[in-house]
Amino acid sequence: MPPDIFLNTYRHARASAILRTNDRDAAREAMNAAVRGGFRVVEFTLTIPGALELVREFSERDDLVVGAGTVLTADEARAAVEAGASFLVSPVVDEAVIVEAKRLGVAAMPGCSTPTEMLVAHRAGAQLQKLFPAPGTGPVWVKQTLGPLPFLRIVPTSGVTAENVAEYLRAGSFAVGFVASLFDAGDIAAGRFDKIEERAKAMLAAVRGA
Repeated sequence: MPPDIFLNTYRHARASAILRTNDRDAAREAMNAAVRGGFRVVEFTLTIPGALELVREFSERDDLVVGAGTVLTADEARAAVEAGASFLVSPVVDEAVIVEAKRLGVAAMPGCSTPTEMLVAHRAGAQLQKLFPAPGTGPVWVKQTLGPLPFLRIVPTSGVTAENVAEYLRAGSFAVGFVASLFDAGDIAAGRFDKIEERAKAMLAAVRGA
């Protein structure tokens, strides 16, 4: 998926479901629960066993946009896109991964924890800047950073909840990603996927309310 089309899709959805777990079968069920709850932009981190198989499986669905997370090398970027990933997410700013994403024709979203890192990522060609790890000031940080750097597309992930997502979006976040607050580790381990579906619905309702 070309970056501009992905940006339009993500901007419209305003939220993605980001999954990190150590069980491939549980990951499939957990993400299916999030999809039943309404998520259409989903991300599997490459730390999940068999993550590329899940990327390939979910990317075959016409109603979903699938990305790969924790992409740390150009080789991983290529493997993820070959599997069907439409966007690549990293926990850090690695210009080699950003350049490879551009060559592959997909959007890059490197993790940044300072305005300097965000500007470096932007200048390297990253269409989105993932706020990671999230600062304690959260939405205030986003608003203050966008003051002098309004061209950034900041996407907070860690620490985003149904309770604070409206603040993040009103502060100017391009979109948000729900991680542990959506995919509770205890629920995944116990197979309580209905709880994940319920949270997904509540989180997207809060997004729409913003």
